[in-house]
Amino acid sequence: MGAADISAFWTLERTARLLPARRGLRKALPALLFFTDPVRTPDPEAIAARLPAGSAIVYRHFGAPDGEARARRLLAIARQRKLKLLIGADAALAVKVGAHGVHLPERQAHRAGPLKRAHPGWIVTSAAHDLTAARRGAADAVVISVVFPSKSPSAAGVRALGPVRLAALVRAAGRPAYALGGVDNKKARRLIDAGLIGLAAVDGLRT
Repeated sequence: MGAADISAFWTLERTARLLPARRGLRKALPALLFFTDPVRTPDPEAIAARLPAGSAIVYRHFGAPDGEARARRLLAIARQRKLKLLIGADAALAVKVGAHGVHLPERQAHRAGPLKRAHPGWIVTSAAHDLTAARRGAADAVVISVVFPSKSPSAAGVRALGPVRLAALVRAAGRPAYALGGVDNKKARRLIDAGLIGLAAVDGLRT
């Protein structure tokens, strides 16, 4: 990774950190979320090692046999670089490795409240693809997608929200929200006034 690529990481995090809605946060939440993907980010450790302090890694292992080992490697990097590690859809693994919280898929959003009560120090986020999902559960924040056209298989055939529809959804949801899906340095600037408390990316943080 070159100096320009590293600079891009910091630019995206700086944009996220300056989002106006962050000033009203009641709980300290990361400004930038890096979502791992087994195909698009095959070496998540390399990306995690370059994330700005205060960012978070959302590790999605999708049942990989080395899931625990990789989670522990990412946690070691997180501790060294002052990052947070959230485990995707696997609270048991988060407990086992001592992660900082979990990210729940939309279908598991109802688990946010019980998990927060069981683990008061955790950060709990949940995925949302529409207003109904964005209002569901008691997560600390929702991660709304797809905002811009994305290479994610889950985004195939899905109409991207765009900044205007995203802003309306965030206002209607009335809770802290991140934007995911096609987010990079250039597009992030179009989301400044969308009411977000942070940005989330996969391809936008690839090495």
